[in-house]
Amino acid sequence: MTALAHEVTPVVNNPVPDLDEVLWQAWKAMDLPEGYRAEIIEGAIEVSPTGRRRHTVLINRLRRALDAHLKGSDYAAYQDGNVIYRRKAWIPDLFIAPEDLDGIPDEEDLGVDAAGVAMVVEVVSPGRRNIERDRVRKRREYARAGIPVYVIIDDSDEEGAVLVLTLPNDKKATYEEEHRVPYGTEAVVPSGPAKGFTIGEEITRS
Repeated sequence: MTALAHEVTPVVNNPVPDLDEVLWQAWKAMDLPEGYRAEIIEGAIEVSPTGRRRHTVLINRLRRALDAHLKGSDYAAYQDGNVIYRRKAWIPDLFIAPEDLDGIPDEEDLGVDAAGVAMVVEVVSPGRRNIERDRVRKRREYARAGIPVYVIIDDSDEEGAVLVLTLPNDKKATYEEEHRVPYGTEAVVPSGPAKGFTIGEEITRS
């Protein structure tokens, strides 16, 4: 009698997508109602409503002032755009990048590559989660991406303050230099296309 060898079906290892890829695909497929936005921040998709009236007022004052400051340069201020970095997606309240955004596309043409962004600005909305997102988690993300200047306008920092962060250290996910000034004092952007731009009472006033 001849023994038949047991036939073994080889197991094919199907690679499991990493978390960044899963989040990226989920983010791209999202269809949010008007008035909401989604970002990928430190391993999670975060959905948040658009800003309140005070938030809108501050950003529009800042945008108009930056437009005047940047006039004649090759840079412009933008709102509500996707900034992409290694399967992360952020929507800063405002960012500064070249006037020709076609020169800094991300791989899938969903926004702009963080490598071409010179400055980001966040106006902190009320609420513990919003405060922690802009002060802590987005601060780390922007530093990892090497964005040169991060400005935080924060009504909830004591009586209100502007924080200007520079010299990103991508390895430590931090900014090496920070300059905090209370409302009523002018905060000055020290470097980049917006160098010399001041954020004072004309922008932060109630």
